Amino acid sequence: MTLSTDVAAFDKAAPLSEVPAALAEPVIPVRTRFIALLTLANLGVFTGLFGISNLLLPRQTAMLSPNGKEAALALASGVGALIAVLANPLIGAMSDRTTSRFGRRHGWTVGGAAIGALALILQGYQTTLLGMLICWCVAAAGLNGMLASLIAEVPDHVPVQQRAVTSAFLGLMPAVGTIVGVVLSVYVFTEVSAGYAALAAIIFLLALPFVLTTRDAVLSRAALPPFRWKEFLAGFWISPRQHPDFAWAWITRFMMQLGSAMFTLYLLFFLRDGIRYEELFPGARAEEGVFILTLIYTCCGMLTAATVGFLSDRSGRRRIFVIVSSVIQGAGMLMLAVWHTWLGAECAAAVVALGYGAYIAVDQAMITQVLPAAGNRGKDLGVINLAIAGPYALAPVFAAPLVTQLGGYPVLFAVAGTILVLGGIFVRNIKSVP
Repeated sequence: MTLSTDVAAFDKAAPLSEVPAALAEPVIPVRTRFIALLTLANLGVFTGLFGISNLLLPRQTAMLSPNGKEAALALASGVGALIAVLANPLIGAMSDRTTSRFGRRHGWTVGGAAIGALALILQGYQTTLLGMLICWCVAAAGLNGMLASLIAEVPDHVPVQQRAVTSAFLGLMPAVGTIVGVVLSVYVFTEVSAGYAALAAIIFLLALPFVLTTRDAVLSRAALPPFRWKEFLAGFWISPRQHPDFAWAWITRFMMQLGSAMFTLYLLFFLRDGIRYEELFPGARAEEGVFILTLIYTCCGMLTAATVGFLSDRSGRRRIFVIVSSVIQGAGMLMLAVWHTWLGAECAAAVVALGYGAYIAVDQAMITQVLPAAGNRGKDLGVINLAIAGPYALAPVFAAPLVTQLGGYPVLFAVAGTILVLGGIFVRNIKSVP
């Protein structure tokens, strides 16, 4: 794989007729097959990131540190998210400047999948917290590198009028990935090591069809000026003054993801220790409760995602859908804060999912419309993705003391819902997108 690097956006320096195909704004609609294969590849990523972090990682930390599982999980989640914060924009930037004959993104997708899968297989056999932590960090780096290259495929290939529908399918993959992880880990592969190995295989195998059957436009060396470290590193700072809409999009996503991360981080422990799921349903396991809630979440999310994505693409409006979705999600979280039962958890999951489906259908589409330059799509989306990884690094910092010292799960859910609603309201400050 060959890299040709510079942070300057070529498309701003050249006449429109001279812009390389790899940097041009896409105008030809993509086929359903492209969206389907890209969705499957994203499912592989999120099976690793969410299917494991929501179930296998809590189970493994509880096995290795039964008396300090909350702190151990917070450490593993936080450090893994910190690695993701570094890997996502860095690999996105390098993929922007890749001049391989196979295109800019595919090599990073396959490489990230292979590294992430191998690390997860090794993680399943760790018997110490340190070993588990090291493997999880390597896996997080590989999977977030894969995610960076896949997300950049949307503005690379999908025209604006298809982006909300495409984002609707991609945005449901975290929940679907969780379902896949729960089904395999709870009902098929009950051993932790077997669960990790199965999910690792899925990550790699789902990436291959997209990489092998789609084409990336090749970027020539001549299209980019020489590499300079100073400009390269400076490019990771995108001035809020020069690009205020990009900054507000980042802030909006950060707050909404922080609320969601705080809501889901201790879901397994909430079912086990908060509402005592295993006492309510003798013979059942709390992991099965996670599966039921995730299934409700995914089904309800699907109800709104495709519909809202279609409406958003047809109308061209994005912000109002984000605002309404944030209020709905926040209402669901506040519902669980006061309705502390299994029925309350089921109803809250449904309400939150209806809002989440509307949100994911338009959020990514809106973000691709405020990117500063086509030449830096991967890097800029990597910076945006810090607003996903960052909250998962901070969520344990905020959530752990709320659960253990400041009121328990009701306070946690109330705070998470409030943060999420405020984040949605901030989208009003984005001016270039209706």
